Amino acid sequence: MSVEPTTLVAIAGMAVATVLTRFTGFWLVQRISVEGRLARALEAVPGAILISLIAPIVLAKGPAESVAALVTLLIASRAPTLAAVAGGVATVAILRAILP
Repeated sequence: MSVEPTTLVAIAGMAVATVLTRFTGFWLVQRISVEGRLARALEAVPGAILISLIAPIVLAKGPAESVAALVTLLIASRAPTLAAVAGGVATVAILRAILP
């Protein structure tokens, strides 16, 4: 298996962009006060990311994915995001095994 140089450059560029984004965020949050509207907006980020990951799957796949998405949303409204993701993954795995 061979890897083209342009592929390696693209991967390296994405890695650099990811690291810079994370470090810039940490650096910026340490230098500004996070309160009021900004605090509420940052608290909404995990839920928004979860929805952005789930929505395309729910709209493009079958009934197992749709039911699992509903289960994930239900769990997310009452438990931490990690528990919601784990519940959704377990639900879709079970339903895919049961449904034809």
